[in-house]
Amino acid sequence: MPEFSVRQARLSDYEAVVGFTGDTWPNQETGDYIPRVFEQWVKSDGPDQRTFVLEADGEVAGLLQGVMLSAYEAWAQGMRVAPAARGHGASRRMNDRLFDWAAEQGAMVCRNMVFSWNMAGLGTSRAVGYDPGTEFRWALPTPDADATAETDYRLVDSPDAAWTYWTRSDAHTALSGLALDIDEPWALATLTRERLGTDAERVIAVQDDGTEAFTFRLRSYDRENEDGEELTWAEYGVAAWADVPAARALFAAIRRDSASVGADRTRVLLPETPRHVTDAVHVGSEVSEDPDFVLEADLSARR
Repeated sequence: MPEFSVRQARLSDYEAVVGFTGDTWPNQETGDYIPRVFEQWVKSDGPDQRTFVLEADGEVAGLLQGVMLSAYEAWAQGMRVAPAARGHGASRRMNDRLFDWAAEQGAMVCRNMVFSWNMAGLGTSRAVGYDPGTEFRWALPTPDADATAETDYRLVDSPDAAWTYWTRSDAHTALSGLALDIDEPWALATLTRERLGTDAERVIAVQDDGTEAFTFRLRSYDRENEDGEELTWAEYGVAAWADVPAARALFAAIRRDSASVGADRTRVLLPETPRHVTDAVHVGSEVSEDPDFVLEADLSARR
């Protein structure tokens, strides 16, 4: 059995990390993002972020990063273990170190995200201390400056109206109150009234007699696709609606709003429920092929 140790990552670990992350998911078209971000991760480590590597008999053989998303929420990402080091408790060693670090920073909970098709990642996450949390899927409506819903709903940019609707929606219940984080593009954190007011580039509340739907544009940014083409994306932190007519008005608003910032593509976080996914498709939006799972570990006993 290898002798394991865990330490903070260094820039000089780059070649070793690339060596065991170059073919992470051989049966998937999506390549591993770790080689693109590792050096930036190490350079940006600080009080609220820590990148760890696992050494097996003195050789770098694992990777895991922890990020504080709020005063009490940590996020774990990028867990990778070299094939030769698997099956000997390597993942638990890294996660225990990350959990201890996060608890020292004040975290009461640590979450991670695993693709639903990643059976190995799901099994490992459960084995190292994560419990089931929630699941989500992306809606991918096409930007369109002329999109219409042919409804009498009105749109208001009101964080208070949006927040009030969100807290009583079934989407809030299904997602345990989580939405996309402002700084980590694949992380979910508790959506608070303060976050909604400060993080959102734009809040959209759909109203009739009362508020019937809401979303918020969290960010827009440029990203290269698989063909090297640079595309502008607009990301919406979460979406919730009461029924199909409200969904139709909301998604038309998202199409217009994303077009207004020059977006070529959109991502809208949805709870993975039959109603939300089929409603989104019913009103003409594409959705991602698979859901993603969020798992969580209670760190309160480590503090």
